[in-house]
Amino acid sequence: MTVLVEAGGHGELQPIADLYKKETGTKVQFVELPYDGLYNRVNSELNSGSVSFDVAALDAIWLPTFKEGLTPLNSLFTEDVEKDLFPAELQEGKIGGDYVGMPAWTNTEILYYRKDLLDDPANKTAFKEKYGYDLVPPTTWEQYQDEAEFFTKDGMYGTATKGAVETEFLAALSQAGEKNMVVDDKGNVTLGDAASLKALDFYTSMLDSSAPGAAQTDWAAAQNLFYQGKTALMLFWGHAYRQIPEDSKVYGKVGVAPMIAGPAGVAAVPGPYYLSVPKASPNQDAAEEFIKFAYKHNDLSATTDLGLAARVSAFEKYQDKPGYEAFKPMVATLQAKGTIPRPSNPKWQQIVDNALVPMLQQAVRPGADNQQLLDQAKTKVEDILK
Repeated sequence: MTVLVEAGGHGELQPIADLYKKETGTKVQFVELPYDGLYNRVNSELNSGSVSFDVAALDAIWLPTFKEGLTPLNSLFTEDVEKDLFPAELQEGKIGGDYVGMPAWTNTEILYYRKDLLDDPANKTAFKEKYGYDLVPPTTWEQYQDEAEFFTKDGMYGTATKGAVETEFLAALSQAGEKNMVVDDKGNVTLGDAASLKALDFYTSMLDSSAPGAAQTDWAAAQNLFYQGKTALMLFWGHAYRQIPEDSKVYGKVGVAPMIAGPAGVAAVPGPYYLSVPKASPNQDAAEEFIKFAYKHNDLSATTDLGLAARVSAFEKYQDKPGYEAFKPMVATLQAKGTIPRPSNPKWQQIVDNALVPMLQQAVRPGADNQQLLDQAKTKVEDILK
């Protein structure tokens, strides 16, 4: 059994592969590739009609592009299976009426905060005197703004605004009440409407409480700032909780909570990967049996370095165990009504690279006109979709 996978995904699937060999005698051979390399390999082989793999672990945003070359897995999605997966996983894995992938693991942004700073009696007193309410992990935009402002002092910043990646802004769109993320099912572009302006205004309102260099700040930069003790709050993917280095200034001082809520409530962007089978593979039945086995033993993935799972029951199995404190906030966030997947559109990555990220990089600069930037981005997205 040959499985194409990104490097991080190999670790997620190795315990499952080990058990599969023990129980069936079939060895699983992993072919690891970098993110772009995995996309290019799958794209090339599916288009050629000659494939060298039986199963591939695919990013959710690739499924619309690869749909025609993937085997429908509808028979695997029984009522019990559907009940044990998050709504966004089901929605994102179903393309044109067919499930073309079984969720292998999923991720979501949650709130990270410095427990030592929020629990400090002097901070509690000063915060309540200034803002009129208790200093607790923020649950709303307003609380997040207040606490970020409060901790921006003495060489520290409240948070980091990410201008070089789009996912956190997409979460803000849903938090603001946007029902369709940038593009709806009919191809209409929603950028420029009231909800998108509200989201971008909130996003850029954090700049005065953020570390400098927002236009270049991506996930790695934001993570490093938090680990170095330079920011008090961080919105970040849940897998990072178990990966905080022991030599970090914040090790043992980090708390986690669900993603913050805007006017429309809690919302985030899920980040699932799916196991898919190419139609050109001669080993269809065997591939589907492996995927069924991987779903059954999905809880094994939670014990890996990346430490993610796909099934609700797998998250709940570990959420009260030491070291897995991020799981409960992740479940709450993934089950929130506002948490929706990215558009099922084969041009989505092009939209991100050519419209959304350039818009954010301009929006985080002084004097930006957010409405104008949204309108310009809308035009760019419409041109891409034509």
